[in-house]
Amino acid sequence: MSDTSPGFIKVLGRADVLALAFGAMIGFGWIVLTGEFIDAAGSGGAALAFVIGGVIMAFVGLTYAELVSALPHTGGEHHYAMRAIGPKGAFVASWAMILGYISVVAFEAVAVPQTLVYLFPNIEVGYLWTIAEYDIHVSLVAIGVLSAAIMTTLNYVGIKPASVFQTVTVLFLLAAGAVMLTGAFVGGSTTNMEPLFTGGVSGMFLVLVAVPFLFVGFDVIPQSAAEIKLPYRMVGTLLVLSVFCATAWYVLVMLTAGAGLPASDLLGSELASADSMAAMWNSAAMGNLLVLGGIAGLLTSWNAFLIGGSRLIYAMARSRMLPAWFGELHPRFRTPANAVLFIGVLSAFAPLFGRPMLVWLVNAGGLNIVIAYLMVIVCFLVLRRREPDMERPFKVPAGVPVGVTAFVLAFSLFVLYMPGMPAALSWPQEWSMVLAWWIGGAVLMWRLPRVSPGPDAEQRLIDVMDARAKGQETPAP
Repeated sequence: MSDTSPGFIKVLGRADVLALAFGAMIGFGWIVLTGEFIDAAGSGGAALAFVIGGVIMAFVGLTYAELVSALPHTGGEHHYAMRAIGPKGAFVASWAMILGYISVVAFEAVAVPQTLVYLFPNIEVGYLWTIAEYDIHVSLVAIGVLSAAIMTTLNYVGIKPASVFQTVTVLFLLAAGAVMLTGAFVGGSTTNMEPLFTGGVSGMFLVLVAVPFLFVGFDVIPQSAAEIKLPYRMVGTLLVLSVFCATAWYVLVMLTAGAGLPASDLLGSELASADSMAAMWNSAAMGNLLVLGGIAGLLTSWNAFLIGGSRLIYAMARSRMLPAWFGELHPRFRTPANAVLFIGVLSAFAPLFGRPMLVWLVNAGGLNIVIAYLMVIVCFLVLRRREPDMERPFKVPAGVPVGVTAFVLAFSLFVLYMPGMPAALSWPQEWSMVLAWWIGGAVLMWRLPRVSPGPDAEQRLIDVMDARAKGQETPAP
């Protein structure tokens, strides 16, 4: 089965795909949020929470791996849901994931200038205003906006430059991680890690609630399926492998950072992992090296989600769910240039809200990512039942039990965001972001006709929407 999306160029090989997914999942949270995680659950508890989170994501990843090998279309879950549960289900899955992607991109636009403050403490100049007791400065806003412009341009001019950038930056990130691991043996102490477990179950919940945001990224592979030049079975294998690699990374960070400084010191640090690295090596330069590694992770995540988010918006536009402007490919670069620009412009506004926006984006985006995961798992189970003979180059053994387990585990994450839970979303900041997004989504979804699911559901939807646009009698869905 081949992708039917016109115009995309197949250039991504094995290393490109693995770097794309792994780099997307690493991001910057391991630098800035480590102190909060270890304070909540202890270094051992935080590491265990990431193991549990990795297992959950692995089950979800298995459902994605089977679907991407069977339906390798640009837009990933949009097409899975279209075939399994119809256009409105496809809209919900896609709309939820787009907010997740945009929240990550916006997170990075805020995190870049915040990271540079660690390296250059005197760059905060030009006071603007205060949000949630945090001062916003012109200099940091300018850095965030400039960074957004650079990353948007990189993705605008083609998938190949973006993938080369991704691979090189991931290699630097891995080198920084290797230095941190070595530092744990050189200057780390198990005494700093005591007690290994604190906060009990509620402490681990506070770590687990960040898992969807920190692990989102393997799903970028399905979004760019039309640009991958590999056998479809291998694409599924690389997707699952990327989840295990990310799990190992986060466990490594929790344990090594805990060995460098006591939990109380980590909590009081702006960039806990970097300060731990400096302490282990007794060198501020080593801390700065890890900050550069964090910036590398930040840029790989930013790059990957611009790729994934723009392709998903493109797919929705091709299905007539969004304005046709978003579904245009650049005539020279063969990228969904308008969708890239849209996400880039949105991310440029995030630095105006400063550091408080980081936590709001993590939680609001994480909830929507889980919603998208649940929708994909449902598609996996529905297609297993309705189309058992569909070609599946990567077929998950014991598919239905795996799918049911994935749904139960992902739903457990979903519950953590609800009111009354230890990690519930805050009001009004986080819930208002979610509600505003879904009010807009409801307006767009209201105009969609009822079209039954199936292999040709997208074409039938296009026919109906095109007929409506021309004022003609709509064909039967």
